[in-house]
Amino acid sequence: MALMCSPFTQASPQAWDVYKARFLMPDGRIIDTGNKGISHSEGQGFAMLGAVYNNDRQTFDKLWQWTRQTLQNKQTGLFYWRYNPTLADPITDKNNATDGDTLIAWALLKAESRWQDKRYGKASDEITKSLLAHMVIDYAGYKVMLPGKDGFNHNSEIILNPSYFVFPAWADFAKRSHLQAWQTLIQDGQTLLGEMGQGSVNLPTDWVSLRADGQLLPAKEWPARMSFDAIRIPLYLYWYDKKSPLLLPWRIWFSQFSRLQTPAWVNVETNEKAPYMMAGGLLAVRDLTMGEVMTAPQITPQEDYYSASLSMLAWLAYQ
Repeated sequence: MALMCSPFTQASPQAWDVYKARFLMPDGRIIDTGNKGISHSEGQGFAMLGAVYNNDRQTFDKLWQWTRQTLQNKQTGLFYWRYNPTLADPITDKNNATDGDTLIAWALLKAESRWQDKRYGKASDEITKSLLAHMVIDYAGYKVMLPGKDGFNHNSEIILNPSYFVFPAWADFAKRSHLQAWQTLIQDGQTLLGEMGQGSVNLPTDWVSLRADGQLLPAKEWPARMSFDAIRIPLYLYWYDKKSPLLLPWRIWFSQFSRLQTPAWVNVETNEKAPYMMAGGLLAVRDLTMGEVMTAPQITPQEDYYSASLSMLAWLAYQ
């Protein structure tokens, strides 16, 4: 068990304290400062991971209590993806987001290892069981996890978000449960990623359509961009296997630009690039992907919640 806990010994307490001061509300809710102070299941998962790695059980329990009491759907066991405190009903959209569900379950599993409390592991097991029951389907010859319960399965196509393929979490769920489904998700997810590259840049878009015949195309409801979602693809790939050949297209793309002149997004169909450059957490993921020597993150006053979260996650993956 001590060996299992060893990855937790190198964290970034200074950055974590700043993160909490900036984004954690007293009730345990993480606010998205770049999006009018709403909250997401994803943000709760990000912060719960940060709390485990920084051995901050008090904050972890506060985060988990708010998440469980406020966001958990009692019917499915999964979590409402969006909470807006300014509305009479803060949860108008009852859909879930499987990246948030996955991150919460993963943080709980790590919490059991860190603090030797089986209640965390039991809660994690219940969430992963629900993910397999409600969100994982066989389609076009692949086992895939849908991004949410509603709105992504259109029979003739399904919509995927490859940044929701949290491979290191899936690997831990596989070790925990010994269920083949998690291994198949990893294998098929990597196969799909290898075929998702689009255009001359050969990169996946944020949202991808998988047709019934197996064809992969940018999902037409969103811009055909590698952007703020897709940047998490190399983050989770590196976290799972820093030698993964699937990182190569990202390294080729990033290497075309000097570090501070790397566009924040690119349209894979038109090659149009963002008029602004990567900064903060986006740069941290770039550095991680490129194999740079990284130092503990410094969260600046200008950084919004998402950028700061990416900086923290890239540091955890690097460790």
